[in-house]
Formats: sequence, C-alpha cells, structure tokens
Amino acid sequence: MHLDISQFSPKQHIIIKGADLHNLKDIDVVIPRNKLVVITGLSGSGKSTLAFDTLYAEGQRRYVESLSSYARQFMGKLNKPKVKYIKGIAPAIAIEQKVNTSSSRSTVGTLTEIYDYLKILFARVGRTYSPISGEEVKKHNTTDVLNYILGYPSKSKLLLLAPVYISKERTTKDILTIFSQQGFARIFYKGKVMRLDEVKEIKEDFYLVIDRIIVKQRDKDFENRLYDNIETAFYEGRGSCIIKEMEGENQAFFSNKFELDGLQFIEPNIHFFSFNNPYGVCPKCRGYGSTTGIDESLVIPDTSLSVYDGAIAPWKGTTLSKHRDELVRNAYRFDFPIHRPWFKLTEKEKELVWKGNSYFLGISNFFEKLEEKIYKIQNRVMLSRYYGRAICKTCKGKRLRQEVNYVKIGGKSITDLVNIPLSDLMSFFKTIKLMDYEHKIAKRVLREINSRLDFLMKTGLGYLTLNRQSNTLSGGEYQRINLATSLGSSLVGSMYIIDEPSIGLHPKDTLSLISVLKSLRDLGNTVIVVEHDEDIIRMADEIIDIGPFAGTNGGQLVGFGTLKDIVGMETPTAHFLNGKKTIPIPQHRRKTDSFVKVFGARANNLKNINVKFPLDCLVVVSGISGSGKSTLVKAILYPALQKHFDNYGEKPREFSKLAGHFEHLVGVECVDQNPIGRSSRSNPVTYIKVYDEIRHLFASEKLAKAKGYKSVDFSFNTGNGRCEACNGDGITTVEMQFMADIHMSCEVCKGNRFKRELLEDYTLQI
Repeated sequence: MHLDISQFSPKQHIIIKGADLHNLKDIDVVIPRNKLVVITGLSGSGKSTLAFDTLYAEGQRRYVESLSSYARQFMGKLNKPKVKYIKGIAPAIAIEQKVNTSSSRSTVGTLTEIYDYLKILFARVGRTYSPISGEEVKKHNTTDVLNYILGYPSKSKLLLLAPVYISKERTTKDILTIFSQQGFARIFYKGKVMRLDEVKEIKEDFYLVIDRIIVKQRDKDFENRLYDNIETAFYEGRGSCIIKEMEGENQAFFSNKFELDGLQFIEPNIHFFSFNNPYGVCPKCRGYGSTTGIDESLVIPDTSLSVYDGAIAPWKGTTLSKHRDELVRNAYRFDFPIHRPWFKLTEKEKELVWKGNSYFLGISNFFEKLEEKIYKIQNRVMLSRYYGRAICKTCKGKRLRQEVNYVKIGGKSITDLVNIPLSDLMSFFKTIKLMDYEHKIAKRVLREINSRLDFLMKTGLGYLTLNRQSNTLSGGEYQRINLATSLGSSLVGSMYIIDEPSIGLHPKDTLSLISVLKSLRDLGNTVIVVEHDEDIIRMADEIIDIGPFAGTNGGQLVGFGTLKDIVGMETPTAHFLNGKKTIPIPQHRRKTDSFVKVFGARANNLKNINVKFPLDCLVVVSGISGSGKSTLVKAILYPALQKHFDNYGEKPREFSKLAGHFEHLVGVECVDQNPIGRSSRSNPVTYIKVYDEIRHLFASEKLAKAKGYKSVDFSFNTGNGRCEACNGDGITTVEMQFMADIHMSCEVCKGNRFKRELLEDYTLQI
C-alpha cells in the first residue's frame, strides 16, 4: 500500500518517511496526533520496529539533543534510526513489558509514587498513640495550657506547678536555696503547699509552685502574666508542668517533649516513614524486610502437617524429638491445637511455637541454644541446614522501625495500609473521615492517592499490595503500573508508545484498559499501541496494519485508516476482523489417563487446592489477573518437577505433595517472558546451537582441511577467521562526542564479519 504523505500536515500528524530498519521496507507512515492509534499485524512483521526502534528512538534522540552539550555528556548516546525523516514528532514515552528494576527496595508503592504521598499524609495529619494506654500523644505549648486554665469558671483557684527531680549532683538544700534566690516562695510536697523557709529536708521529688492562680475571664493583663508564668513552669520543669485545683483533686499534666506514659515518642516527619532513609528504616534488616537467618520454610517444609505429625523438621529423630514431645505433652495447659495442620494455625499460635513459654522450648530459643555452642561441629551442621533468607523478626517484613506503627490515620498505621490489597486500600481512603483542618491539609494528597488507585483498579491490579516488590511482578503487571503512573502524572502533548498492554489481562478487564487508554488520549496525548487484541483494535481511532506476513515477507504498510477502512481490505488482519477467517474449534479433544497432580497448593492467593495436570496434551491454566495462575504453574509445579528430575532448582512455594505418572516425562522446561540473551553478538542461530553444527560442517570440507581451517575459524566471536577490522561485528562505530555515535558497515568485510580469503574460498564452494 502506497501512502501519499504530501497531503498531511505535521501540525495534525506525525509523518514518517522511508523507515528502513530491520524488516521495514522503506515505508511511509502517517500517525494522527491526539488519537488512539493501534499498530497491528503478524508477529515479526515490523510493528515494534516501527513503534519503538524508529518512532520512540527518534523522539528520545531529539529530546536529548535539545539539551546543552554539558548535560548530554551525562546521558546515554542514542543512535539515529534508519529513516529519512520524521516530522511532527512529540516527546516520546515508552511503556514496555519488560521489568526494568531488579532492586529489592523498589515496590509497587514507590513505583506508582503512592507511597511518597502516604509518607506526606502521615507526616502531616498522622496522630501518635501510646502503645501502653492507647491515648493520643500530644506536644503541648504555652497556648494549650493557657486555654485549659481559661476553661475554668471565674474565681476558680488553681496551682501552676513545675516538677522538680532530685539528682545526685545537687542536694535538696542547694536546690531550694537556688529557688529562693530566684524569687520562688513555695513548693508542693505530699499534697501540701509549703513555704521554702519551712522546709527542712526532702529526699523525694516535689513540685515547685510557679503561681497561685485565681481565674479572671477576659482580662488581658491576667492572660499576659499567666503566659509568662507558664513558660517559666515549662523551663523549670524541664518541659513539663501541672495545673492542679487548690480545692479539689483534679489535675492536668502538660509536656512540650512529645511524651506520654513515661515514654518519649518521635515526632513524625517524611523521613520517619521511609525505608530508604536511616531515620525510619528498621535497624535490623536496614529496610529490606528480610535478613540472613533461620528460614521458616526450611524449618517447616511441609505446612500440611501438624505439630503432632512432625511439621517441625529439626525436632525429629531420637534425640531432638524430646522438644516436640514436650510441646505435645503440655499443649492442653495453654489450649494449643497439636493436630491442626500448620497452615491452618493462626499467626498468634505460630508465634507461640516460635517463642515458646514456660512449658516448652520455642523454635527460636532452640536455635539460639545451638548458636551459643557453635564451636560444636554437630551444631554448625544443624544450623547450616536451616539457614537462609528469613523475614525480619524485628519489623515482621514491614521494613520500618517499630515506632512508626504508633502513628495512625483512621485507626491504621502506614505499615497496615501497605500490606492490604489495593482494592481494600481504595475503600479505606474513600471512606476515611478527617477533621476539618486535617481535610484541608490532606485534600490534595488524598486526591493524588485516590487518582492513582483508581487507575490501578481500572487496569485490573486491585489484588496487588503497595509492599509488593517490583522485581516479582510479571511483564504485564509492570507495564500496567507504568501506564497508571503515566496517567497520574497528567502529562499533555506527549506521545505514549505501549507494547501489547492486553498481555496477562483477563478479557473481562479489557474494557477497563480501553477506558484508561482513552483517558490518556483525552488529556491531549497521542497514544500508539502495538496490539493483537481484537477489542482494542476495534476501539482504535486509527489502525496501521504492517505485513502482509512476517520476516522478509513483511515490513510493508498494508492497511491504514479507521476500522471501517481496514475491514474492507484484503489483508490477514482484515480477514479475521471481517470473519472471512476464524480459528476453528476442534471437533475432538485429546484424552489421556496420565497426569501430574499437585496437592494442597496454598501459596499467595491459592487456598489449599488440589490440581490435576493431564499429560501428553495441551493444558491451559486460565483465570482473572491475580487469581493465582502464575503461582500455581511457575512457583509450585515447575520448581517441584525440576527438583524431582534434576534434584536442584528454585525452592517451590507452599504445597503438600506432588504425585502422578512421572514415567511419562523425562524433564521440564520453563518458557517465560524473560529475554533469551543480553549479548549484542547473540542471535537465534547461536542461541539454539545450530551455528555450532554449521561451523563443524564447513570445517569438515576438503578445502578447509587442505588450508588448515578448524571449526573455531568459522566463528565471528573468536578464531582467526573473523574480520580483524571489526572483530566480527560487521560494523564499525565512529564516536561523535556529544552527538549520537555513527555505526557504519565495515569497509573491509562489507558487513560479512569474516576475512576476505575465507569468504572467497567458501563462496566458490557454495
């Protein structure tokens, strides 16, 4: 299909002229601005090359080159794509499927920026509560004390007292002498007001009478005098003072130290809630949530067993089983269910087994005793069996110091909120009740939090938690989080290029995803989606069809226009859209009696289920996003089979046992979304080891033997056969300082990677 680009204006369109990278065959493409545009076509036809390697690469390159030469030296150099020109291009943002972070400190909360807003919210309107009394901790000031006094009726008689603490450095006589010299006349001791000259000896703490007050309402002179005396009371009482009724028992304690119940609390600030800042981080795990120690999954390898049946692995054998017997014998004393499976125990019951009590030795104390005598070889061997990466015992995996849990909003601490599903978190913030002044402070922050949560819910991610590590997300989840973050940033006039956002998404959530993409468009952005999903293609404003087939038979523009235009064309995409071609439903299904069965799968969201996987046939595990599909297959079935066949591999997640007809299998392989290679020299032929056989074949020829060529000489990575000018790359790079490097075909080998004599000899042979 030939497109006349001269009729389009760069003000309303992005015009691409002569795109010729990879499979693309010098094509011209026009993309309307501020529209939802879908680029579709067969896999390998050149869709991603056009969208990412051409359009996005040029958008990024132009942005970088718009910066000063000083700024550019700190940024990566971007190569100019193989295209004649691109006009009307906007700043480009790519949202790909690959997970770009490997840091264990990165979480869903930090990735979406919701956690940053939570820190601000708790620092500004969070209330600190004492863990002892449950009362709110307040830092009083002079005005608080003054308002309390003025709350009494006129002519009420009160005492303003400052506590005085006896220390070894000064005697009571010295203290009283200093007070007398300062002009104070009375103290309050054992319920009585005494004059200083009447006091003989005091060995206990007492109170200094700062002022005897007779309340006067609406008297400015009285209030000014009282204000000065309250400040004096705070100073003499080292941050504390007391208001006591002279003719009653009531009294009120005030402190400007942010303390209560004898505890000194930390005043909340933003850094206090950060697990990347030394001020708020857990001192044990330093914000990672886990430490090197006794791994619970190794101590309790089979959680389907009860304590009575031997769930605790180290408490087996003739010698160490005495600890288990001790627990079983005394369980009736503290009502512990010894016959209940471990995974059905409550958190409190599990904690009891680990900590122990006066009737039995807990698991933690058991290992501590082993560590005390680590010089014994048998103890070192025992400890090595159960050492691994364990959840931090200090913060329980919450990453923050213990004091952070005292600060709450709506009865919840920040550690409570980051460990609940996003759907529950959204409900919490929708129904949260704040006081008027708190609402004014938190209004903007709450709007940002609710906006991002709303986008995450629309993209089907309501099952995640903010504390979920980013490097455990699938490619589709990571992509949709980036999509929600982009919507939250509210950028306009940009060009978003998105790679198959429907991957990993259940069909029921597709309409929500489309509404998100349209919201991004309606903000004033150009949204370009590389996609195969029929629903998204049908909802697009414009469709660009690349094809007709894959590889060398693709790379051409075969369709351009609205859905109505595309449906009337003779292309593979159009044939499926208009119903000329369909994927037939099989008339007969393959049946088999052999299977592999997983019993008691209960990791993450799985609720102790038994699943049978038929063998010798195609099996599909389906369900909505977050239902537990990947956990069942990738985290339980695959590592369990790997251990069965190879006796090594990753540790499977929680399940009871694996059974089935293993004689039908010889091994297990996992094919996932991770890239197959990272080296620029790697290609499909070298990856599947076919090139090794090709080299051996050439080396076995008579001419190769006559000239002394070996198999290694036919490699472009090593050996004497590769081109010495480009070291087998086929290209040479010319550095252009602050501008993008220029890559040119090697002048010696003309891009063929090998020496001329090797090529000449074998060109004749071929």
